[in-house]
Amino acid sequence: MNDVIISSAKTNLLGMTLPQLQSYFIDELGEKKFRGAQIMKWIHQRGVDNFDDMTDLSKALREKLKNHADIIYPEVLVQKESVDGTRKWVMKMDGGNSVETVFIPEGDRGTLCVSSQIGCSLDCSFCSTGKQGFNRDLTSAEIIAQVWVAAKSFDIPGQDRKRRVTNVVMMGMGEPLMNFQPVMDAINIMMEDNAYCISKRRVTLSTSGVVPNIDKMAGLTDVSLAISLHAPNDELRNQLVPINRKYNIAMLLESCANYLQHLPDKRVITIEYTLISEINDEQEHAHQLAELLKDTPCKLNLIPFNPFPNSGYKRPSNNRIHRFKDIMHEAGYNVTVRKTRGDDIDAACGQLVGQFDDRTKRSVKFVDAVANGQTASQIAHK
Repeated sequence: MNDVIISSAKTNLLGMTLPQLQSYFIDELGEKKFRGAQIMKWIHQRGVDNFDDMTDLSKALREKLKNHADIIYPEVLVQKESVDGTRKWVMKMDGGNSVETVFIPEGDRGTLCVSSQIGCSLDCSFCSTGKQGFNRDLTSAEIIAQVWVAAKSFDIPGQDRKRRVTNVVMMGMGEPLMNFQPVMDAINIMMEDNAYCISKRRVTLSTSGVVPNIDKMAGLTDVSLAISLHAPNDELRNQLVPINRKYNIAMLLESCANYLQHLPDKRVITIEYTLISEINDEQEHAHQLAELLKDTPCKLNLIPFNPFPNSGYKRPSNNRIHRFKDIMHEAGYNVTVRKTRGDDIDAACGQLVGQFDDRTKRSVKFVDAVANGQTASQIAHK
């Protein structure tokens, strides 16, 4: 029997990828490699968080795990369900801060919108989350825990629990590519055959355009990629999406093209475009966008703006939305208009805020600006 030195601090197994679990069992517990896949199935496919319930493990191994490991997931503070079937969870993370996660049912598809940060490190002018500021990055365990909690909530005897979550989008609170490795680890678990077994086409990472980390993704993962573009030119995007001042549209589209070249199959980029009345929804903007994207294999997802207090922005009329859509469609693009889901429980796109201590003091500055009669729109256009 090998002598194994084990740390006194317990290890949370929830956020560990299969290779990490395999190494943990070999190096830390002196066990066989296959135990990694075995316990991963128990945690993620069966939703089990008690080692005593893992009946195909020996009693000695279960005792060893209880002494040296944990399966820790966040406390659910609030669970709300919209009239349209959308669910929102507010989950308490380590340190007392909370994030929000949303499940959107659509026919036989169930899409889970997952957060990657407590708050957001960016400050897009039309996003309520961004106005709340930023506290910290989530760990891989805290990210995958959102999938674990959602999947477990559908745990009905005799039914296939994990299949209720068929798609995952990294579009919740935070900018995923500003929290690179934990997000990559969590995505690996989502797609792992011994865990959730979600197709790479059904896991989507949405970014505002962190170009160096899009480049870093190439060859490392093959998840689907969505770009929060929201403007057809740099001047307007600088106001709406400030990271554009560092990585402009040309750099972003070049990075996207490089990522597509590294994928083993033929796929396109999803371009997300939030339509804001009289800001970026004019016919001129649609024609500019059609020209801008002509060499980028993509589909277009139009998102009518979801209002929040003191934003200074308005949702376009249905006529303006459909006019924009028609111009893009006539230019040859595959265009969808995202339905507003869960707005009665503040679960719509751009409305997730959570509850947390803003280390950036951005929220205080926003409140002060509002007190002085300014809106998010006016601040962005300074």
